[in-house]
Amino acid sequence: MKQKIVIKVQMDCDKCRSKALKIAAVTKGVSSVSLEGEERDEVVVTGNEIDLVCLAKALRKKFHYANILKVEEVKDKDKDKKEEETKLLPIPLSYYYGYYPPCPPSVACEYPDASNCIVM
Repeated sequence: MKQKIVIKVQMDCDKCRSKALKIAAVTKGVSSVSLEGEERDEVVVTGNEIDLVCLAKALRKKFHYANILKVEEVKDKDKDKKEEETKLLPIPLSYYYGYYPPCPPSVACEYPDASNCIVM
């Protein structure tokens, strides 16, 4: 499951920002790291099966403050399109194995005189 995690870290200078990016980048499962926010104090991490506790602990060890703001699942657009294409359509009941549609009603004799009727 691909995740997007936003962690707010107290960073004052560019050197601190680069250290925070390095700490986040070496965490297991991380595929990309970036900075966001007005003051560039939010570390945005995306990846598969990221250990959030280890990441927050490592950032708190260095910066003494790391607040987890958001954790959300990232959906791939290409994967969603493939899933929509491969969805199976429901099969009508008339095509199930062993099921025969009901026969239309039939009239045995159209004439009022039953002696002329062939089928009885």
